[in-house]
Amino acid sequence: MISGRTAGLLLASLGAGAAATGYLMSDSAAISAEARKKLYPPSADFPDLRKHNNCMAGALTPGIYATLRDRTTPNNWTLDQCIQTGVDNPGHPFIKTVGMVAGDEESYEVFAEIFDPVIKDRHNGYDPRTMKHPTDLDASKLTSGIFDEKYVLSSRVRTGRSIRGLSLPPACSRAERREVERVVVQALAGLKGDLSGCYYSLTDLTEQEQQRLIDDHFLFDKPVSPLLTCAFMARDWPDARGIWHNNDKTFLIWVNEEDHTRVISMEKGGNMKRVFERFCKGLKQVEHLIQERGWEFMWNERLGYVLTCPSNLGTGLRAGVHVRLPKLSQDARFSKILDNLRLQKRGTGGVDTAAVGDTFDISNNDRLGKSEVELVQMVVDGVNYLIECEKKLEKGQDIKIPSPVTQFRK
Repeated sequence: MISGRTAGLLLASLGAGAAATGYLMSDSAAISAEARKKLYPPSADFPDLRKHNNCMAGALTPGIYATLRDRTTPNNWTLDQCIQTGVDNPGHPFIKTVGMVAGDEESYEVFAEIFDPVIKDRHNGYDPRTMKHPTDLDASKLTSGIFDEKYVLSSRVRTGRSIRGLSLPPACSRAERREVERVVVQALAGLKGDLSGCYYSLTDLTEQEQQRLIDDHFLFDKPVSPLLTCAFMARDWPDARGIWHNNDKTFLIWVNEEDHTRVISMEKGGNMKRVFERFCKGLKQVEHLIQERGWEFMWNERLGYVLTCPSNLGTGLRAGVHVRLPKLSQDARFSKILDNLRLQKRGTGGVDTAAVGDTFDISNNDRLGKSEVELVQMVVDGVNYLIECEKKLEKGQDIKIPSPVTQFRK
């Protein structure tokens, strides 16, 4: 076996190009990752993105890659780990993905040269260097938040929160993941009244119990989506993952899925106002309980709440309804109407599903640059417009494409 020192002398005497191949084939473990990188220029490592359609692929240049390739965060997270999911997943059948993830809070600063343009692309021009993100959890400001239940089958608001000081799910160790679970579960035990409930660890649930919760849209599925697996979020499954929910199953916390936590308020029917009120009340209580135990959420005034995927920065909020639109969904103007209202459609099974029949999951497209109240109000106003269009089409009347909604305050 060639020692590291001897190998270095050999490479120096024979030339890196000639010796590297033979040496690495014979004893690849004897040379550090740092030393290997020095054997090859960044151009030799630059990913082939010619067939890719995600935000990362559109922003990553050979120059940016050369600048960032050898940087690491304090937790040793690298650029290549950030972008791997986007390299492995060129596109998506239903949405344009971001194509990269953060491994820790520091990723957004250490790799700002790529994260900033990706954020600007995904969030419609929001500049994280010059703009500040507003936060507003005052549910009393929401107006007209009750939908016609002939069309809206269920209402839901969710967000994510990360525990400062611990690596995010793509990068966390088993110990860190278990610490997230411990901190969150201890805090949630302090919820009272209509928010009180129980935590269920996935390691303690049978497969049948898990599937029942998944079918009822309460529990996240096992991460089989390549968007998650290629971002290293399925490691050690299901260790330290679980779900907490209140006794009515209208307020839920997912632990260690794509983010440290996903906070969800939901119920059947069209009362988005009540769903949002519960969401705001519960989220404030959870943050208070976390802080009482000496922890805090990742947040800064430029990015808002810091989460794993840049698409969820800011509010992390997705307010959505399952709505029946049999006539409008067949109209050629449907997609343009959604675009102008800043709404997106998915299948009712989630991001990886197509719509079944005439029922769609309609939600806000924006996360960053507008407050929580503004985004939920946008969904309320937009869905009410969609229902109005559906009613007109039922009567044989014409509909109009609305003017584009203003994107955000500067």
